[in-house]
Amino acid sequence: MTALALRRDDPGTVPVPGSRRRSIGLAVALGTLLLLLVLSVMVGSTAIAPSVVWDALFHPAADIDQFAIRDYRLPRTVVGLVVGVALGVAGALNQAVTRNPLADPGILGVHAGASFAVTVAVGLFGIRDIGGYLWFAFAGALIVTLMVLALGSTRQGQSPVVMVLAGVCVGAVLRGAGSALELTNPAAFDAMRSWNAGSIVGRPVDLLWPVLPFFAVALVLAVAVSGPLDAMALGDELAAAQGVRPAVTRILAIVALTLLAGGGTAIAGPIAFVGLMVPHVARWIVGPHQRWIFAYSLLLAPILLLASDILGRVVMHPSEIPVGVVTAFVGAPVLIALVRRSKASGL
Repeated sequence: MTALALRRDDPGTVPVPGSRRRSIGLAVALGTLLLLLVLSVMVGSTAIAPSVVWDALFHPAADIDQFAIRDYRLPRTVVGLVVGVALGVAGALNQAVTRNPLADPGILGVHAGASFAVTVAVGLFGIRDIGGYLWFAFAGALIVTLMVLALGSTRQGQSPVVMVLAGVCVGAVLRGAGSALELTNPAAFDAMRSWNAGSIVGRPVDLLWPVLPFFAVALVLAVAVSGPLDAMALGDELAAAQGVRPAVTRILAIVALTLLAGGGTAIAGPIAFVGLMVPHVARWIVGPHQRWIFAYSLLLAPILLLASDILGRVVMHPSEIPVGVVTAFVGAPVLIALVRRSKASGL
């Protein structure tokens, strides 16, 4: 019976075709994201009415609430949106490349490389401003990824299993080295506590401009490799028989996820569970179709990040919980529930 066939117990009901159902899901996700963007600007230590938000955006005046919106909440929301997109698509790419539905960008050492580079920038070069150590984090992520690519090479090409092992080993070494460096000068790293926990507080929009071109290139690469990655899910040999070049596809995908995860980590720090849980949820909704998984991850990841950030503002009011801590608390039980579903746990 086809997807358009009528149900025998209800002759008047026609099931929604798969592509239409996925499109409706995307529309719902987009509406939810727009709602969270508005709430992220309105909710905080002081609730601000929608009319004040409107005036702050289109009729600026010397008002304290408008100042909070324009200089604090709006940049925070925009950064959360961009970082969420980057981490979500990076996680989807990572899971597709490694053929591991429980992989995240940290498994290839991206987070560890960025964090170690920032530690070096702060501890050895005395760079305390995020605009200064942004490029260190980005370079660290790229260098570590190239190391993992080299270590993961075999005579048969790039091995997903060997790359995962290499990423875990390199990440462990860098985290240990970074912790040792922090212990030598604890005072120098006091300002880094928020970044290490994963936070979008106090990140100006200006930080996004240098990274946005890399994000754009990475998203184009993600779309380009989505079809070949679907073929590679059946194995490299079958993919090669269909005209796919597995090694080239894997390298392009890893370059894309490095640009996305490295840039996102550089801006907001290592935020857990976004790149792990969101592609898992997307796969549960749409099945093993990478183009749809990327599209859903692009919307669901900022939804998770912004919702977690809003929750972190109100749970311990007037204090705040960093978004990286909230995503871990929210993501862990949801992920446990998802992996218990056989449909969600396979690629």
